[in-house]
Amino acid sequence: MDLDRFSINQMTVKQLSLPDLVAHCVRLGVPGVGLWREPVQEYGVRAAAELVRDAGLTVTTLCRGGFFTSDGWEAENRAAIDEAVALGTDTVVLVSGGLTPAFPDLPSARARITEAIGELAPYAGERGIRLAVEPLHPMYAADRCAVSTLDQALAVAEHFPPEQVGVVVDTYHLWWDDRAPAAVERAGASGRIHSFQLADWTTPLPAGVLTGRGQLGTGAIDLRAWKDLTEKAGWTGPVEVEIFNDTLWARDGVEVLEETLDRFLAV
Repeated sequence: MDLDRFSINQMTVKQLSLPDLVAHCVRLGVPGVGLWREPVQEYGVRAAAELVRDAGLTVTTLCRGGFFTSDGWEAENRAAIDEAVALGTDTVVLVSGGLTPAFPDLPSARARITEAIGELAPYAGERGIRLAVEPLHPMYAADRCAVSTLDQALAVAEHFPPEQVGVVVDTYHLWWDDRAPAAVERAGASGRIHSFQLADWTTPLPAGVLTGRGQLGTGAIDLRAWKDLTEKAGWTGPVEVEIFNDTLWARDGVEVLEETLDRFLAV
């Protein structure tokens, strides 16, 4: 695989300012970036849109919408969709939300997630935006995302047209699930793979589990097999590297970007 499909998620090198990230992507020939709402809002949505557009970069995803089990979800998600339109991306990644007093168990939380996406999907569809339901590893089910497997994500997405709602295939969250390969095939057959993301799984996990994703090729995941799996399912879109890692964040961001690029090409 060459760089044509490579995308760097902004969080992988969050220590870089948006202008620095864009400048070094151009220098290195990186064609795509996945952006996060908070740093984009800090820089200014319109200014960020002009910056990436003038640099010729593709915004592969905007993260994140979701948290449908919490108050205020509708306004936040409509804002995320509007920001995606401004940035020129067609995909908003959804972290669906965990258990709350109003939705204290997994069945009620998942039902609420499906209901909320049903209310949001037409708004997104009218604006040419796809909602990508991201299943997160089960260790996040209580507080961040009640959708833990690709089968569960598809069970939500399949209530809606594929051009409105699909799924994210993220190796970090799915590598452990022996039913995931069949779910990837199912997602591809229905045109519901809307994003493919890479990170590795390393042990021991840090105390702050959220920031324990590994650099490519340093952990247990057969990343090449996942690339082959998604391609067999029909995914020819961007391959976005999204790594949350305190050790990487403490290093020079340009060095990490260059290392990630090298590992992507190698792994």
